[in-house]
Amino acid sequence: MEASTKTSSKGAGGRKGAGERKKAVTKSIKAGLQFPVGRIARFLKKGRYAQRCGTGAPVYLAAVLEYLAAEVLELAGNAARDNKKTRIIPRHVLLAIRNDEELGKLLQGVTIASGGVLPNINPVLLPKKTGAASEEKASQKSPKSPKKA
Repeated sequence: MEASTKTSSKGAGGRKGAGERKKAVTKSIKAGLQFPVGRIARFLKKGRYAQRCGTGAPVYLAAVLEYLAAEVLELAGNAARDNKKTRIIPRHVLLAIRNDEELGKLLQGVTIASGGVLPNINPVLLPKKTGAASEEKASQKSPKSPKKA
């Protein structure tokens, strides 16, 4: 009689209202990630990149994507702070990517909308030194040379 009053430890098994449901634990929480492991697994299956997909593949891919996103956001935040802004805009993302060697190589052919370009002036286009300044330097150098006797 005592067993009938106890709630069964088994799952609901398709029956409505039987037993208490456990709190769902996502794959992302199990992996300790912010990016959605389950969604990435679904995309990998739907994309038909391979006939079969292991359980570790979406976890690894989510971890890599999360790392890249964190890296770009950190550098873009630094660029925003350098420009005395509190909000990251596409310009800050572009500056962050192009000033980082490895990210620049990874995203070489990528165009960022409203990003602009890196500030750069070709040295050939810069104005040359004035003639008066070069004459003064020449006159200063001539007395230093040894005199012929």
